[in-house]
Amino acid sequence: NIDLPVAATARIDIAMEVGTASESVTVSDTAPLMKTESGELSHNVDTSRLNNLPVLGIGAGRAGSAGIRNPYSVVLLLPGTDFRPDSSVRINGNPSNTQSLRIEGQDATNNLINTQSQTQPSVDAIEQFAIQTSNFAAEYGQVAGGFFNATMKSGTNAFHGSAYEYFVNEALNAGQAFTNAGLADSRRTGQLVRNRARRNDWGFTTGGPVWIPKLYDGHNKSFFFFNYEQYRETVVNSSSPINVPTLAYRQGDFSGAMAAGRGNVCPTATPNCDPLGRSIFENQIYDPLSTRTVNGQRVRDAFTGNRIPVAQLDPVAMKIQDLIPTPNYNPGFLNNYLTSFAVPRLTYIPSVKIDHQVNSSFKVSGYWQRTSTYSPSVTALPFPLNGVQTDVTAHTIRLSTDYTITPTLLLHMGVGLLHNYLNQIPQSYDVVNKLGLRGTYADMFPSLQLLNLANGGGVGNMGPGSATQLLNTKPTANTSLTWVHGNHTTKAGGEMVVEGFPGYNKTYSNAWISFGQPESG
Repeated sequence: NIDLPVAATARIDIAMEVGTASESVTVSDTAPLMKTESGELSHNVDTSRLNNLPVLGIGAGRAGSAGIRNPYSVVLLLPGTDFRPDSSVRINGNPSNTQSLRIEGQDATNNLINTQSQTQPSVDAIEQFAIQTSNFAAEYGQVAGGFFNATMKSGTNAFHGSAYEYFVNEALNAGQAFTNAGLADSRRTGQLVRNRARRNDWGFTTGGPVWIPKLYDGHNKSFFFFNYEQYRETVVNSSSPINVPTLAYRQGDFSGAMAAGRGNVCPTATPNCDPLGRSIFENQIYDPLSTRTVNGQRVRDAFTGNRIPVAQLDPVAMKIQDLIPTPNYNPGFLNNYLTSFAVPRLTYIPSVKIDHQVNSSFKVSGYWQRTSTYSPSVTALPFPLNGVQTDVTAHTIRLSTDYTITPTLLLHMGVGLLHNYLNQIPQSYDVVNKLGLRGTYADMFPSLQLLNLANGGGVGNMGPGSATQLLNTKPTANTSLTWVHGNHTTKAGGEMVVEGFPGYNKTYSNAWISFGQPESG
C-alpha cells in the first residue's frame, strides 16, 4: 500500500519482527508532517482528481486553440499560479512561459511557439502529473517557471477500457435576457434566444496484456495501453452582417456617400480649407491625377459629383471587386450583406504505450502520440477573399529502459523525439491570369489592407496575408545512475536536447495592397 509519486523521493521505514507462521506482516505508510528527503516544492495530481474537479474545460476560451481538454489546466489547482490557455503559464511570479513540460521523463516543451495545446498529451492517457514549482533537483533545473512531468498510463495483467464524452449544447445554456425565440400559434413562446453552441470532446481507452491467441501470451511481461481522444466543434455564424460595396459604388459612383456626410468639415474659424480657397466636405473623393503644388502645398481636385470616371478604375481592382458578394440584406451602405457560414475545428490525439519486462531486472517502455489540429479559415467572404487555414501536427516518441544492476544500483536510459509542424499555407491562386496582377512572386491571392468598420470601412482586410511554415524537430536523450548506500542516495546522469534539428521557419510574404488609408505629412 505504498504510493510513490512522479519525480518524488519517499522515505519508508519498515520494521519487521520474527513471527510465527500464524502471524502476518502488514506494511503501511502515512505521509509525514515534514518532508525531510528533499527540498523541492512539488504537487502531484492524478487523472481521477483532474476529472473530478471542474478545471478541464473544452473550447478555445477554456482549453486553448485546439479546443481539447488541456492538462496544463492542472496549475489552476496550485497556489501562486496564473494560467491562460495557449497564452501564458506563470508560476510564483516568474517570467511567463518559462516552464518545461516532460512526457515520460523527456523534454516535450513546444519552443516553436508558446502554444501548449499543439503538443499536449491526452488527459485520459496520463497516469500522474507532477509539478515542481521551486527548489528543483539538479536534473530538473533547466527551467524557471515550473517543471511539469507527465507519466503515461500502462496496461496491466487484466484487460480494462473506458469511454468518455464532454459536450456543450445550447439547450443546456441560459437564454439571452430580454429576447424571445419566436412565435407559436400567434403567441409568444416565452423562450429566450440561445445562440448555437455545439462542442464535443470524446474518446476511449483500452489496455491490458499483449495477447495473441496461440502465438503469444504477454501476461506478467508485455503490456499495452491505447487512448484516442477527439474534439469537434462547428461554429455557425448567421447573425453578423458585414458591409459590402453597393452597385453604385462598384461603378465608381460615390455621390451617396457625399450626401450621407456632414457637409463642410472645415473649422468654423477657417474661411477656406485648401490653398485654393475651396471647402473640404466629408466623404469627398479627390482625383490623384490632378495633384499639383500651390504655394508649397499639395492640392488635388475633387471628382465632379463624387463620381470616379470608369476609365480611371483600375482593372485589377475591378476584378477583385467582382469577387465580393453584392448586397442582400439591409438597404444602404451599412450591414447590407448577411450569409450563414460554418467554422469547423477538429483536434485528435491517439497514443499508445508498450511495456515489456525482459526479466526481473530489465524493463523496456515505448510511447507514441500524435496531436493534430485542423481549422480551415471560413468567413462571410468566399475564397479567395478569406484567410488561411491552420494545420498543426506534433509527434511525441519515447523509448526508455530501466536496468537494476544490483538491488541498490539502478540504470536508466532514454531517447525521444518531438516533431512539431505548423502549416499555414493558403490555396494556390493564379493572380496573373485571373486578376492581371503582375510583379508578385507568390502563387497566392494578395492581401488587401482595407479600412475596418471602426475607421469607416466595412469589409475589413481580405486575402490570406502572410503564409507560414514552421518545423521544430527536437531529439532528446537522457541517462542516470542511482546508487543507494546506507542512508544516502546518490544520482548522476546527463541529458541532451537539440532544438530545431532539422527544422525551418519560413514566412511567405504576399503582395500587399492598401486602400482607403489617409495620407500623412
